Amino acid sequence: MLRNVAVIGAIGLLTVVWAVSFIPLSTPEGANTDWREYNGTGEQSHYSPLNQITKANVGQLTKAWEYASGGADSVANQTQIQCNPIVVDGVLYGVSAGSQAFALDAATGKERWKTALTDETFKMTSRGVTYWTDGRNKRVFFAYGHLLYALDATTGKPVPTFGKAGKINLRDGLERPGADDYVVANTPGILFKNHIIVGVRVSEGPTALKGDIRSYDVRTGRLVWTFRTIPEPGELGYDTWPKDGYRNVGGANNWMGMAIDRQRGIVYAPTGSAAFDFYGGNRLGTNLFANCLLALDARTGKRLWHFQFVHHDIWDRDPPAPPNLLTVVQNGQKIDAVAQVTKQGHVFVFDRVTGKPLFPIEEKPFPASDIPGEQAHPTQPIPLKPAPFTRQTFTEKDLNETVADREEVLAQLRASRTGTPYYPVGRQRTIFFPGTDGGAQWGGAAADPDGMLYVPAKEIPVYSTLTDAPKPTTVSSAETLYATNCGACHGADRRGDHSGAYPSLLSIRERMKPEAMHELLKKGRGMMPAFSHLSQVERNAIVDFISGKTASHTVATTPGRTWLPYIHTGYNRWYDRNGFPVSRPPWGTLTAIDLNTGEHRWQIPLGEFPALTRQGMPPTGTDNYGGPVVTASGLLFIAATPDQKFRVFDRQTGKLLWETQLPAAGYATPALYSVGGKQYVVIACGGGKLKTRSGDRYVAFALP
Repeated sequence: MLRNVAVIGAIGLLTVVWAVSFIPLSTPEGANTDWREYNGTGEQSHYSPLNQITKANVGQLTKAWEYASGGADSVANQTQIQCNPIVVDGVLYGVSAGSQAFALDAATGKERWKTALTDETFKMTSRGVTYWTDGRNKRVFFAYGHLLYALDATTGKPVPTFGKAGKINLRDGLERPGADDYVVANTPGILFKNHIIVGVRVSEGPTALKGDIRSYDVRTGRLVWTFRTIPEPGELGYDTWPKDGYRNVGGANNWMGMAIDRQRGIVYAPTGSAAFDFYGGNRLGTNLFANCLLALDARTGKRLWHFQFVHHDIWDRDPPAPPNLLTVVQNGQKIDAVAQVTKQGHVFVFDRVTGKPLFPIEEKPFPASDIPGEQAHPTQPIPLKPAPFTRQTFTEKDLNETVADREEVLAQLRASRTGTPYYPVGRQRTIFFPGTDGGAQWGGAAADPDGMLYVPAKEIPVYSTLTDAPKPTTVSSAETLYATNCGACHGADRRGDHSGAYPSLLSIRERMKPEAMHELLKKGRGMMPAFSHLSQVERNAIVDFISGKTASHTVATTPGRTWLPYIHTGYNRWYDRNGFPVSRPPWGTLTAIDLNTGEHRWQIPLGEFPALTRQGMPPTGTDNYGGPVVTASGLLFIAATPDQKFRVFDRQTGKLLWETQLPAAGYATPALYSVGGKQYVVIACGGGKLKTRSGDRYVAFALP
């Protein structure tokens, strides 16, 4: 008998206050407290020991400085900043809206240096940099597209003794037959002694490169070890793929970042889904080590243990963020744990050393696929505790009472495949709830020393279908090229989605010149991958098509690429004609979960629609991107929402304590630090998603 998992979904969830023992960690006069790594520490804790800003004085926060990083595209709104900056010895290191690394005086925001890299490579949205020093040399590792640079931390100049002229090519070693050449490192690598361990982002279609995890020497750029996430003959997991899976399939990559236990020398690396995301007829089997949490020996890359969250993923349900390392107490015993949040709204918690689950996990049956050639795995692992932090299904009872065009939406819902979390995508409309990118998103969760986890999430239905892919030919129409390469995100009708996550291309000529369209297709930007594997003739045809020119002419196509018989029809966030999700609120939440007991402590809506607020509605929550930070003084800082607000909550109760308007939406994680005994919090304000305008600012706040 399967035990039902309780879902907490109400906006007005009763707040439960619990006893927390805070240890005062005052900052001595004149001292600095750094934020040395992505998300604060190698444990990915999102936690600061600073306590100068408190519940009593947080209302006095004022802007301390503002830095214009440059590179924002405020016309087409195509740039973002997702960077969590780091602060070391009073210097802040970050990445601009234009993908350039920079260093600032962390107390004043005054620029010390900024790169001006012009490599013919992909533009990208970077989430930060990595700092290393041996006490004499100081380096900042910064990924610019597929190139990993070692920069002198004092000057910003490439270190000539690292790799080739200060950089290494992360594409080397990831090639496979029939693949494209798209690879970027958008999340900072993690350090272990004198090694930097990196993952990469690759494309998500059938032509994706391999997703190996690799370690490099920080001084020379020499490759130290490789962990192959799609095993080769003779390696563990090889039998979970077809015979030539390692040659014919890509993905299974660590794009979301890692955590590390440096004392034990263990790196914890989540992995992505195998590509293509929504059809796996060419990769039958459970597909290790895709969709896993890997515990690897940081010295050698040897697998210590693993857990697979989704078997044979055909839903793009890979872990969205680095795991959190924390200590919990069970049966009076302290246990060093690793916790992984998921897009589906679950938290999996394991003993950090053995990989043993700290709460029961059950293999639960789900429907079979009706797509010819596909074989969905019959079961998927579901944790029985903690309860999900999002609702798990979207049915008629979950339809928003005030949804526009209610009868039309209801008819569409009744004609859809819905009601279970792992319904294989078919030719009939299939509902994902929560949506394809969460649930939890890449901003991840915060963890405090008391074993609490704080998770921002979203609950917006998404729908898609599979349709026949055009068969490879020596010539293709411009319309076919668009459908194959662009339609999954921007829609077959070029209208994008209602949320603005994938913009409409119908009026693109008013926002972009043809030259800029060509550049975007060639190099990519933000979430859009580069289509450098297409020939210039093919890119010309796509530009002609999206510009409204003829779709009837044909062009020669490049032979030899990996081909699959199906494509999906897009990540269609389901909004009504008024621009609101068709589901009942909350549409975005912030949840506090006690990982000592597995119980939820509180849940609140995160974000608001100003138009609804003006009508007197309480906050509904919104789509959101970016993570929280918690402090020793009991505060939780988070931006993340398209209403462009930066908020501070009481981490014990979820009560809102302070908020301010930002110059652009802060789709990033804040950083907390002190310089000269004064505490600051800084947030990148890049916008550019969810129909919000792009920006280029970093804004720091402090007490007067």
